[in-house]
Amino acid sequence: MESHARSRVSAYVKAAVRALELVKKRSHTAIITVVSVLSPAELPTLAPDVMRRLLNDHSESWSAVTVSQGRTHLVIVNSSHAPTRLNSSLAHELAHIILGHEPAMMFMTPASGASLRTYNEEQEEEANWLAGALLLPRDALLSIRRRGLTDEEAGAEYGVSPAMLRYRFNVTGVDVQLRRGRRFRG
Repeated sequence: MESHARSRVSAYVKAAVRALELVKKRSHTAIITVVSVLSPAELPTLAPDVMRRLLNDHSESWSAVTVSQGRTHLVIVNSSHAPTRLNSSLAHELAHIILGHEPAMMFMTPASGASLRTYNEEQEEEANWLAGALLLPRDALLSIRRRGLTDEEAGAEYGVSPAMLRYRFNVTGVDVQLRRGRRFRG
């Protein structure tokens, strides 16, 4: 395995371990959380020109954003995206909530109206890993292979993109494990 690929796998494993540790810590306490999911069109006070910019002019610049106050969270999803991307975006935002991540800072530049945000790379890796696990748990991946589904059939059944499906097969090692198991038995 190449050094770059090995370090990428190592980063995925570290993110997965950190995410699982955070989930484990939080599972011992009863936390009631309210999560609402809306599109920009469902925000009654959003000006039409802002909605047009979000969904047309800058639609590829954002996928979802979460606004939180205490245990209440509002996830705003980019409804101009494909359903598979919406699923991934929503799972990613839910992962941030589950893991108790600190929200990113967002800054608006008054002159241009451009927005800039900070993000924590470690938190993003954790959220990506957990989002994938929420959408495609290991048992689902094993079922996909055992039933002989094509990637297209699996993506349609689970509402995920081909990229998300490949990501999950890669980070879980399911295909490698099944190949080794067949070699061992046969």
